[in-house]
Amino acid sequence: MILDTRLLSPPLMGSYKAEDVVFLLKNISDAKLEVPTEDREEAIQAGRHYSEMLPVEYQPTQEYLDLFHRTLQSTAKKVALAAAVAAELILKKRGFNLVLASLARAGTPIGILIKRYIEKTYDTALPHYSISIIRGKGIDENALLYMLQNHPSSEIQFVDGWTGKGAIRKVLIEACQAFYEKYQLRLNDDLAVLADPGHCSLTFGTREDFLIPSAALNSTVSGLVSRTVLRPDLIGPHDFHGAKYYREWLAEDVSNLFADQVSAFFAEVAEQAKLQAEQLYRYPEEESWKGMQDITRIQHDFGISDVNLVKPGVGETTRVLLRRVPWKILVDREDNPNLEHIRLLAQDRNVPVEVYPELTYSCCGIIRPAKGEKV
Repeated sequence: MILDTRLLSPPLMGSYKAEDVVFLLKNISDAKLEVPTEDREEAIQAGRHYSEMLPVEYQPTQEYLDLFHRTLQSTAKKVALAAAVAAELILKKRGFNLVLASLARAGTPIGILIKRYIEKTYDTALPHYSISIIRGKGIDENALLYMLQNHPSSEIQFVDGWTGKGAIRKVLIEACQAFYEKYQLRLNDDLAVLADPGHCSLTFGTREDFLIPSAALNSTVSGLVSRTVLRPDLIGPHDFHGAKYYREWLAEDVSNLFADQVSAFFAEVAEQAKLQAEQLYRYPEEESWKGMQDITRIQHDFGISDVNLVKPGVGETTRVLLRRVPWKILVDREDNPNLEHIRLLAQDRNVPVEVYPELTYSCCGIIRPAKGEKV
């Protein structure tokens, strides 16, 4: 028997406007889940799943916040174009009869941009939800059922921020297959992303590995919502996956600032986006997964047995510096203009930066292996 999720009521959470996104997440703000970075890293590498605890979120220095604002100013039009190209590709491939499903939490700001672009350009308001997907555990099936049952004539379009190794892309493919086997409901596992430096998506705005400002911060640029949590003592069989809503950081929140500043360029980039999307639609670039060749080389060169310790791309490297225990940062060249914030974070955390030529990505973060492990 399929759970009737229409009876579930998504909580009002997050700092975004309700017309921008609805979070299909259980609010577990009262739970004590934050674990100091070093302890969390040790627990993860000892086998505890990352979704059972939360990092203590990095509080950026004023210098770093200033860099975020400078980056947003300098890249807003570039991000707008990439979001617009992704949106146009989605419409060319699948039409307007869609529900946007952003993968929390990096996908949420990008889903908002895609929704706003379509609304501004085509006067069509697509439903947009933010749902949880977790490496090693899969997608939130109750959230999928909720969208399908509340929008029975629409298809789901999954959205994320960027690709690294393509781990979440693989989880999504497997999850959609598992969902079909369980419910006989077929989902399209296409994942639309703003940036695809890993070459593992067919619906993308760009494959350039640059700093998307929404990757530069944690919850304060993602609607004040934490990473998602899946733990049996907190999440029951009829619940959505969980997350915390950090109301206490409202004064520092730049989530709507990011969305507003990027959205302001949509009218200006629309014609160029339509041309680029038409080109990509007619002559699609393949999913070569060529970024994984970098990962294999790095693992060999640095003696790293666990692929999960290698985090490629600007977005993933930023995450390593914000919430993991980094060992070193590899960059493609000394003068890459996309890496100013990476160098600033690395300096702040005393992490060495090394040039590693011929990277597909701009940079790659390597997590420090647990004590006693060979590196």
